[in-house]
Amino acid sequence: MKRRDFIEKTAASTALLSLGLSMSSFTSADVKHITILHTNDVHSHIDPFPADDPRNANMGGVSRRAALIDVIRKENPNVLLLDAGDIFQGTPYFNYYGGELEFKLMSMMKYDASTIGNHDFDNGVEGLYAQMPHAKFEFISSNYDFKNTVMDGLVKPYKIFNKDGIKIGVFGLGIQLDGLVDKLMYKETIFNDPVETAHDMVRILKKEQKCDLVICLSHLGYKYRDEPNKMCDLKLAEQTQDIDLIIGGHTHTFLDKPTIVKNKAGEDVLVNQVGCYGINLGRIDFYLNNDKTKSSQGKSIIV
Repeated sequence: MKRRDFIEKTAASTALLSLGLSMSSFTSADVKHITILHTNDVHSHIDPFPADDPRNANMGGVSRRAALIDVIRKENPNVLLLDAGDIFQGTPYFNYYGGELEFKLMSMMKYDASTIGNHDFDNGVEGLYAQMPHAKFEFISSNYDFKNTVMDGLVKPYKIFNKDGIKIGVFGLGIQLDGLVDKLMYKETIFNDPVETAHDMVRILKKEQKCDLVICLSHLGYKYRDEPNKMCDLKLAEQTQDIDLIIGGHTHTFLDKPTIVKNKAGEDVLVNQVGCYGINLGRIDFYLNNDKTKSSQGKSIIV
């Protein structure tokens, strides 16, 4: 066994034990194992950083991410691959292709869904619309109302995935566009309150659709030290319930592992974000028993 593989396997075992669980706890056929892989704020970074980059030398790159995802899918076929927005803007690839390359590559990697970030409006709502035929994955945004734009009907408020008999409900939340994005870019897109929207989505996904896992793809930001009252992922977790995982974006926050937050019902919510530019791939593993009790572990994997 290679040294790196040994270290990763040992670290994973340690994480399980820290939750009071042994590896044997997950050998039963009655336990369902779901793996969530995720990215955020990739910002059109297709190539790895060059060897002489002062901060991220030889890190990232779509081909490396694709290879890593393929290895994980061979370990566990029950994988969801998600993105928390800001796919566009950041390299000449976007300036030249307008997002076509990004969507095509994500489709080749078999992303399941993405939410929409503020920079995904950088070529206007029409520019986003023009690239939609290249995306073979779902766009999910629950609090952006596109009814008076060309994007009407192309974005879903939520999506339910079924993996090994486990129902996984995914919804998306975008940041307030006013003051952040030129009005000419997002046109008549309406922003609705994220917390109120989350309550509605959770009611549908958990109460009505009986989802076993509920995931929020958020582009609200992890937290804001200079704006303590601004809505963010940590506040969203505290003010809602029945969300199992918030996958975040926007603030380019690097977390080695998910933050655990108590929701309004006193239950644990995982909040994770893996920085930016495709440098890391987030991995969250959920283990569900027959009675649908859950345990989880998570980490950030360097690409």
